[in-house]
Amino acid sequence: MNAFFETGLSFILFLPTFAIVGAIYCIWPRAPRGAARWAVDLGVLALAAAASIVAMRWGFDASTGSGGHLWPQIVATLLAYGVFLAVLALSWPLRARWLRGRGQA
Repeated sequence: MNAFFETGLSFILFLPTFAIVGAIYCIWPRAPRGAARWAVDLGVLALAAAASIVAMRWGFDASTGSGGHLWPQIVATLLAYGVFLAVLALSWPLRARWLRGRGQA
């Protein structure tokens, strides 16, 4: 099977989880809701998705395959999810600081 297809399939299968976590990130806190905040939130989600895809492809290529044919998929998916959460976790306090600096939080 093509490596591009396998990593793409892994990302698509995890897309609902990414969407739920991303929606929670965008929804909380409920206020303020300005255009600048939406732009920043969507930018963070795009960065998290891109970093997740890069991590997934790297994990798929770096896995040794000693656990069988399923192991590269497991490594790639775990790395993708971890990187996605890491980007959101790092941006969360930065967003809070930015909102406080603007006098909105």
